[in-house]
Amino acid sequence: MNRSLSRMIWSTWDLLARHAGRAYIAGPELRDALETCRRLSPLGYSLSLCFWDTEADSSRQVADAFLAALAAIASEKLDCYLSVKLPPLRRAGDRVEEVLARARGQGTLVHFDSVGPEVADETLAVIADAARRGPLVGCTLPGRWRRSCGDADRAVELGLHVRVVKGQWADPAEPEIDLRKGFLDVIDALAGRARAVAVATHDAELGREALGRLLRPGTPCTLELLYGLPVRRSVQVARELGVPVRIYVPYGHGWLPYSLSQARRNPRIAWWVLRDALTRGSAFPAVRER
Repeated sequence: MNRSLSRMIWSTWDLLARHAGRAYIAGPELRDALETCRRLSPLGYSLSLCFWDTEADSSRQVADAFLAALAAIASEKLDCYLSVKLPPLRRAGDRVEEVLARARGQGTLVHFDSVGPEVADETLAVIADAARRGPLVGCTLPGRWRRSCGDADRAVELGLHVRVVKGQWADPAEPEIDLRKGFLDVIDALAGRARAVAVATHDAELGREALGRLLRPGTPCTLELLYGLPVRRSVQVARELGVPVRIYVPYGHGWLPYSLSQARRNPRIAWWVLRDALTRGSAFPAVRER
């Protein structure tokens, strides 16, 4: 492929991806996210709020966004926790404790999202320190990192709430790890031991297998899904197994990054990009009758 054609493809892909990415956030403002939460809560969904920042946002702006989200969770009395990303809070000063202190004061779980492997040790150290001050802390373990099974042992020791994901960033030492096997290996490391586990996947059959492995030894678990991605098959699995469903609701000016190489490996991603460039979001079936 010549360079000009390659640049044209990448440019078109980036334009489509940025437009499609808007389907995966509730909107630019907290009020948009709250509207979404008010719509989903009566359908039986638990929720997770997360502000998606941009590089232009200072740590003060990001911390203020998280503090406002915490205040909204308390005032709205939502079955909801706050998801945060560590690097933005470290960008120009440490705002982590300010957010954690507010969350502890109102009894809201703060869950740390997984970011790149280069900050995994720092993130776990911050989480460990937070866990010593109070129990309402969570971490995310990617199945594509070899270290995650060891981190699962640490999470069990600390009594953390754990979310298991396939993972966006490859393990630098072992980039070809099988994502499904890695995901289930982490689930097995947590089954029968962890305080609570969120199975975060839109792969309905992988979700069924993971939830089954947690349910058999009696591990408290939920299915966690990203707002905007197809949910019907996964929600049906959760219904059949009697497992609660939580929706991760992002808001802000960030966008979900797509990768052309990922699309080549998984044609569903290319389809979602094209679909989501024309539509916004997906219908959410009721989880239970009310």
